[in-house]
Amino acid sequence: MSESLVVLMLLKIYFVFTKKRTILKDKRLVVLDEELEGISPDELKDELPERQPRFIVYIPYPPCFIFSSPVGCKPEQQMIYAGSKNKLVQTAELTKVFEIRNTEELTEEWLCEKLGFFH
Repeated sequence: MSESLVVLMLLKIYFVFTKKRTILKDKRLVVLDEELEGISPDELKDELPERQPRFIVYIPYPPCFIFSSPVGCKPEQQMIYAGSKNKLVQTAELTKVFEIRNTEELTEEWLCEKLGFFH
């Protein structure tokens, strides 16, 4: 599988704040945090933050979306990311959607198994 991996995009949410530094929950921006080429799922583990959620878009064939929500994240962060996930998946028209709670789960074997379900 690693030969077919073309691009990996790590996406994170930026928030819009009020003057009092409170988050406007309905004002979120999903932005490209990092773009990596030719990286395997096993190598990706080292790139993911241990205690912050991230959206991951793998663009091999078939493209897939992985929501990384590690144990130990702040509950508010988890809720905001989880609440944004469906809209992002719909907008990007992604149909292979997975979630991990521990970055160690993300291996090439795990991804092949998940994608194999669709074949």
